[in-house]
Amino acid sequence: MKRIVTIQDISCLGKCSLTVALPIISATGVEASIIPTAVLSTHTMFKGFTFKDLTDQIYPIVNHWKEEEITFDGLYTGYLGTIDQIDMIKDVFKMFKTENNFTFVDPVMADNGKLYPNFDEAYVKKNAELCEVADYIVPNITEACLMTGMEYKEEYDEKYIHDLLYALAKRGGHIIVVTGVSLEEGKLGFMSLDVDKDEFYLYQTDRIDVSYHGTGDIFSSVAVGCLARGIDYKKAFQIAADYTALTIRKTLENPAKPWYGVDFELTIPSLVQMIQHDAN
Repeated sequence: MKRIVTIQDISCLGKCSLTVALPIISATGVEASIIPTAVLSTHTMFKGFTFKDLTDQIYPIVNHWKEEEITFDGLYTGYLGTIDQIDMIKDVFKMFKTENNFTFVDPVMADNGKLYPNFDEAYVKKNAELCEVADYIVPNITEACLMTGMEYKEEYDEKYIHDLLYALAKRGGHIIVVTGVSLEEGKLGFMSLDVDKDEFYLYQTDRIDVSYHGTGDIFSSVAVGCLARGIDYKKAFQIAADYTALTIRKTLENPAKPWYGVDFELTIPSLVQMIQHDAN
């Protein structure tokens, strides 16, 4: 069985970060190990949440793994709360990266043209440095603009996304995927650049005009599981997009109208079927 390690925070209640990554990656048939960077009582959309920083546990965890000669088929980062943690994760990549595994960075820090609260330009720069040592980089348009210095636009054409991908490619990475791309009315998806082949790939699904917390974590976690299973990267991200859209539609059917996350638990059987179809 393939094994990956995902490095991000865990919200004890709230469907995001490790609360999503663990079950989603496991559903793809891949063992999921974790390095929790912080523990929160809930995710940050709740008021009055508690927060425990676990930065001081990162090196002890990975040093123990090295002593036990643990290896991984992939290393995957999501939300990292501090500059110090980013520097430490760069060290973790050096410790566990081999010719036969991959590093996957989702530089979670911004959306809709704005940085998340408590982040600044120094944090953007550090995230860009982490992307330089990753095989797969998966920012949204806002994050890509911040890391490259390109102007953020609400309206754009295909050339704009191409330029954004090329600007990211100058920083590093082999496969670069920009999410939240809409090049057709009523559609939303991603565009990727295979840097080594200089090849673009666009995939879009029907746009669903609703926003839920944690859908980006679902998208990245599905892609990581698929990649670890050996599924071609284009298909891996296509499955991630399809599954995320399916889960949003299923959540909209819920009469309770959940607000803090999506009902991915109900769609896991569909994800298993998608993986089995393309991994066999």
